[in-house]
Amino acid sequence: MCGMPQQPPVRSTPARPSRPDASMSLLNNVMDHSLDDGYAEAAARKKADGTGGMPKTVRAKLGLAVGLVLAALVVTVGAAQARISAPVVAKEREELIDRIHQQTAAADKLEDSVDDLRDDVSARQREALKDGGSGQGDLVGILSGAVEVHGPGVKLAVNDSKNASQGGDGDPRETSGFSDTGRVRDRDMQRVVNGLWESGAEAVSINGQRLTALSAIRAAGDAILVDNKPLVPPYTVLAVGDGQRLSTRFQNSPDGLYLHALQENFGIRTSISVESDIKVPAAPSVIVRTAEPSARKGTS
Repeated sequence: MCGMPQQPPVRSTPARPSRPDASMSLLNNVMDHSLDDGYAEAAARKKADGTGGMPKTVRAKLGLAVGLVLAALVVTVGAAQARISAPVVAKEREELIDRIHQQTAAADKLEDSVDDLRDDVSARQREALKDGGSGQGDLVGILSGAVEVHGPGVKLAVNDSKNASQGGDGDPRETSGFSDTGRVRDRDMQRVVNGLWESGAEAVSINGQRLTALSAIRAAGDAILVDNKPLVPPYTVLAVGDGQRLSTRFQNSPDGLYLHALQENFGIRTSISVESDIKVPAAPSVIVRTAEPSARKGTS
């Protein structure tokens, strides 16, 4: 019996190994054809027509030469003008510097004149107090700050902390939950001075600036001003009064405890000592804007 002819088994041929860069066909295409075909064809066409590259005709060459000459001329003229104007600019700068020096010297001279006039006014005020005829001229001068005084008292030094830094935004000590930069602020010195007055001080000065009833302690940026004059730390406060009693009362007062809290919590450096004799200078000028002496009533 004859059966169906058997076909030979089909043997599959082994697949060819794939190239390692088969998955990078796009990158290979970009690397192999870095110049677009359209650009390449346009460059070849210009080269065949003779329109690419340097100009061939004499007229074109002359036009290119004229263009280069004009460009060089513009650059040369610009450089020449800059060289010519340089001495003029330098001269104007020197003149401006001279004017600044002259105006600075004039301002310094006016400031010296103001200081001299202020001293003269203060001297006349002190003489007027002495010749008042009321018998209380010295007392009035002491209370008003118009005369220099000395006597026992306390010396209080207040300084920034060793790790003090500038405040980043606004006041470093807010009303609650504040973070401190370790710098002494104007309101700190206000509390110190007010505490000394309340504790019995009779005359007070900060870094040689006498405080009167019209004195102001305020801030300008990071500087503390006393009567519009900037102070530099450390701040030395001199207070004339009953030394030991003044020191004890101040340290036990709310303002003294406030200063102690600054020292404990924020590193503000403070020291207080009782002195047997300290000098407090007179105020630069005592200006009364509103107060007037009351009329004396005659006796019958």
